[in-house]
Order: sequence, then C-alpha cells, then structure tokens
Amino acid sequence: MYSIYHFFKSLVEKKNYFFKAKKLDGFPFDERLLSCRNEGIFPDMAIRLNKDKSIFTGGELIELKDSDSYTVSLFNSTIPSRSKEISKIITSEGSIIRQQMLSAGDDIDSLPIRDVYYLIRGRKKENIKVCLVYGSFFETIGIEDLIGQSFLQVLEERLKSRGENFDEDVKKKLLTILSEQESFSKVRNIDKASVKLRFRIMTEVKAEGNILNPKKYPEIKDDTLNLVLPCHNDGEKADLIQKMQLVFSSDVEAFDIFNIKHHFNGYFLVFQAGLR
Repeated sequence: MYSIYHFFKSLVEKKNYFFKAKKLDGFPFDERLLSCRNEGIFPDMAIRLNKDKSIFTGGELIELKDSDSYTVSLFNSTIPSRSKEISKIITSEGSIIRQQMLSAGDDIDSLPIRDVYYLIRGRKKENIKVCLVYGSFFETIGIEDLIGQSFLQVLEERLKSRGENFDEDVKKKLLTILSEQESFSKVRNIDKASVKLRFRIMTEVKAEGNILNPKKYPEIKDDTLNLVLPCHNDGEKADLIQKMQLVFSSDVEAFDIFNIKHHFNGYFLVFQAGLR
C-alpha cells in the first residue's frame, strides 16, 4: 500500500537523517513509495497510486521546503494549494513526470485530482522542526481569489494615487480576467522588442500561516517531526487516527496527538514524534 501515511512512517524510521542531510532533497527517501522524483519542478515527489483506492488512494504530491530559520521558504512560481489537477501538471506526452509515473506502474488518469503536501524543515541554531503539512494550511482562500484580489490592489492603489477609480462592473470583469495564473505566466513576445517578458509569482507565507513560528504555533516544538492534517470534527479525527493505526499499528501510541487552531482555517490534527 502507498499513501502519505506510509511516507510519513518512512520519515519516522529515518528521522535522524533530518539532522544529517545538508539539503532536504538529500534525505534518503524511500524510493519504493514514489512514482516520481525531480528537482526544480513541481512536484518534487509523488506517491505511487494504489489499484485499490478504498482506504488509501495514494498519488499525493509533495513539495520540499527547506529553510535555515523558522520561516517557511518562498514558494517560487507554484502557489501552495490543497490539491491540483494532474492534467495541469502533465501537459504533454513527453513530460518527464508522466514518463516516471508510467514507469512506476501508475494509471495516471485514475486519480485526476491529487492532494498536495509540503515537507517543511526549519533550522534554528542546533534545533530543527519538520512538518509534513496538508496544503490547506496555506491555501486558506482560493488561488483565483488570491491572484485576482492582489492585482486589483495594484490597480486600486495606482488609480487612487491619480485621483481616479473604476465602477464595480469593471472591477468584477478585471477580477475574472486576472485570476488565472496561466493567462499571464506565459512568455509574451512583443513586436520589435528584443526581449520577452514573463511574469512570475513568488508566494511568501504570513506569520499566521507559518507553522514553524513558535509564537503562532507553540505546540510545534523544537526537534520534532509532525504530520499535520485538517480535522474539522470528531468523525474526521477518528478516521485520521484509524488510518495511522493501520500503518503504524500499536506504534501510533508513541505519538503525541493534539489539535492546533489555524489562525484563518480551522483546526488541524497533529501527530508529533521527537527527533532526539
């Protein structure tokens, strides 16, 4: 079986390497769980798919975030999200991700929407924090709203500085036009220009979304490894714990299990293990 829980178990089994690995992509990940592994393109890794998806679907996408502080490093180009369409990641027959997944035996189209996780390591002096976090920790509003409203802020600031404004109908149209990242991330070729222009998004995590921040999330202690999953009610909590028990058996009792309150996005359940 393959899943983010099995991946987390493999991290627990090799947890000492979080201190040894100079770069997070140098961690000895269990390649048997992975359908792809790349550097510099999203995703850094993906979990293999299960043929029987009744309990664990597999197929989760993982991005690595490494930092020399207790700040989540910048997201370059790819805005953090809770899920992604695999068709928007694999856009051609020659895609290296597609080739790797097929070689791993995945029926790629059998799971069109993939959950996204972020493996985050932060270091501060001799201490580290490691969190495997579901993407909704960072996607607290829709990506389209985030992009559209950011561009509207720019327009409103410029118009205000000139003593001008625009009506609500124009604002709604602009919000729709500017909300698709794909529409402006393409290279633009302008006649008679000797250069091409591409707009690139970089996403910076606020303090309220920084799970490594000891003031905002003191429950995430130094020298711990944490699995952080959304949990909105007792039924969801029981289901998450049951899945952990299926993977870890009685070893699940070794984890500290508790809720944390996200400042913008409800409760998350944390499975925490010491690293020392």
